[in-house]
Amino acid sequence: MKASNQKAKLMHVYSILSEETDETNGLTVSEILDKLESINIAAERKSIYDDIRCLNDNGFLHVEKKQAGGTVKYHVVERLFEKSELMMLSDAVQAAKFIPAKKSDELIYKLMSLTSKSEARKLNCRIYTPNRAKTDNKEVLDCAEKISEAILANKTVTFKYTSNVICKSSKGFERITRHGGKLYDVSPYALIWDDENYYMVGYDNETDLKKHYRVDRIIELMITEEKRKGEETFKGFDLSRYNKSAFSMFSGEEKRVELECDNKMIEIVIDRFGKDIIIRKKTNETFTVTVNIMISPVFFSWVYIFAGKIRINSPSEVKESYLKQTTAVLESIKIES
Repeated sequence: MKASNQKAKLMHVYSILSEETDETNGLTVSEILDKLESINIAAERKSIYDDIRCLNDNGFLHVEKKQAGGTVKYHVVERLFEKSELMMLSDAVQAAKFIPAKKSDELIYKLMSLTSKSEARKLNCRIYTPNRAKTDNKEVLDCAEKISEAILANKTVTFKYTSNVICKSSKGFERITRHGGKLYDVSPYALIWDDENYYMVGYDNETDLKKHYRVDRIIELMITEEKRKGEETFKGFDLSRYNKSAFSMFSGEEKRVELECDNKMIEIVIDRFGKDIIIRKKTNETFTVTVNIMISPVFFSWVYIFAGKIRINSPSEVKESYLKQTTAVLESIKIES
């Protein structure tokens, strides 16, 4: 028996046109009627014309009639988001390392629902980021939302902060809470997205200092009933200037490079190369890691800024190239007498 509720028909016409058509792919009125028939909704041709006119007139979809080879088909040619905008958003979600892999898949699926099935397949395979370092903190987006709420409500937040440390596990490192699980008490003033990470900038209520925290390292964040402190410290706060001052690899031949690092460099190494690496203890103060690197001056610059705390062990030709670059730097700053 056909469904008697014709009020749902317009919604189904909207869904059919939205999912099945785009600038390239269209449907005839007969095909729309068949799809309605398959879900037990009876309709007449005239009512479909009326529905399409309603969708156009009220701005829900921009549907155009196109004729090819004597066949008239209806196409959705304009939506809330343009195809290029959805591609950009999909790329950003897939590439952003602060979004956990599962959540990335969920967000991209939602983005795909905003266009036709044909265009959605293109969104789902737009880019491929092999060995992308993705956070494993499932709370990161929830934390960011709560921090925003706390800023708007002028409230403080409490949370635990985590770090990676060297250990005897198969990976050679593990994530632990800092200071034995101490509860941080912070007045949040801004959220920054820099170098593909979220940061919370705030006033540490214990030390009375301005600090920033990686949101993907925050767990168990709660909004308190206490009002924020640090108003004077953040008076006239220039977020852009702070961002540039507080934060801040070029194609080349790929090499398998062994790096020897001081233990304190563990966070730096994991940030750069992700967690799919094996850390090996070298001495009580150092560890080694072997990674694939595109050898370039930018890579050498990255090693250089840590002032010997990260060193190239092998291969020898990479060490020699690094020596040449550092020698050139030293030569460039010689002071003439």
